[in-house]
Amino acid sequence: MRASPHGAFGLQVTSGSRVVNVGLVVTGTDFLLSMVESRWAARNGDSRKMDLQLKARQELEKIEEQLSRLQAAPGQNDDLRNQIKLLNDRIDALRIEVSANHDAWQRTELARHPQRPYSLDYIERIFTDFSEIHGDRGFGDDPAIVTGMARFQGQEVMVIGHQKARDTKQKVYRNFGMPNPEGYRKALRVMKIAEKFRRPLFTFVDTPGAYPGLGAEERGQAEAIARNLREMARLQVPIITTITGEGGSGGALAIAIADRVLMMENSIYSVISPEGCASIMWRDATKKELAAQALHITAKDLSELGCVDSIVPEPEGGAHTDHAAAADLLAESLKANLAQLAKMPIPELVDARYNKFRKMAQFFRVEV
Repeated sequence: MRASPHGAFGLQVTSGSRVVNVGLVVTGTDFLLSMVESRWAARNGDSRKMDLQLKARQELEKIEEQLSRLQAAPGQNDDLRNQIKLLNDRIDALRIEVSANHDAWQRTELARHPQRPYSLDYIERIFTDFSEIHGDRGFGDDPAIVTGMARFQGQEVMVIGHQKARDTKQKVYRNFGMPNPEGYRKALRVMKIAEKFRRPLFTFVDTPGAYPGLGAEERGQAEAIARNLREMARLQVPIITTITGEGGSGGALAIAIADRVLMMENSIYSVISPEGCASIMWRDATKKELAAQALHITAKDLSELGCVDSIVPEPEGGAHTDHAAAADLLAESLKANLAQLAKMPIPELVDARYNKFRKMAQFFRVEV
């Protein structure tokens, strides 16, 4: 067996000097971990925060892999086992600190990560028997929104979601996840089907916003969004919305008037993008990081403001690192929330939904 953390120690564990060599490797691993901790502690003021976080995670993975090999090596005494345990504890603590240290702009970058799971990725992993519904029966089909029938935990449901893409051809086909009016009218058609057959409705939000093109405006973009807002507010079925990536303005809200609004840990939800806000407020789009902080667009901020109901955790490093794990975590949250909503009579459900949104952004100050 050969043990060499980061290639710095080419030590071979042999039967004659097994414990000594493992001990030297543990000492070297401790030194490498101390270097990672020192660099992370000195990160403040560095403009390459995302690069530093990625590098720290990569180095921690290599060190942890080395320790796992050492743990499997025979001939260790109690002292060495305790040292290895302490090193693992330090790795866990530093990993939590690295993952939790995202600021608003870094979470924006994670929400837009090209490998982040999109609606169809979640649908494929969470639901069964998905049958897509196309077209608004008025103008055409909009691939930027996917809709359909499915089963969730054996129960028949309806699903709606924005859909982005990863390669250029698909991005053009999906219009970069920005729906036209026919997309929202297709979504409304599926909402009405859900109401007719008493099926719970799940929606997944991930869009920079509704498409602002001339054709979209000519076909009634604002009216389509407004109609969805009205109809969702009084839809006679349970509705659960999840912000999986970007939640951009009215384009997101048009499928997000729900009994439960969930946000993935690294998603964002805002009336305007940080770049757009910076361009308006400071006439300088490069101040996007400052704008992201001021907008309070993260899941934690919006949960504290009462705009969303709960935060869905993501795998370490973000949902893009493990699509299956992210889907499993989301499925657990969807199941728990649906079980709660199923206990409520429909009239009570609709009243609670209406009041929930009416009370948002109402702040009172008591004069003493």
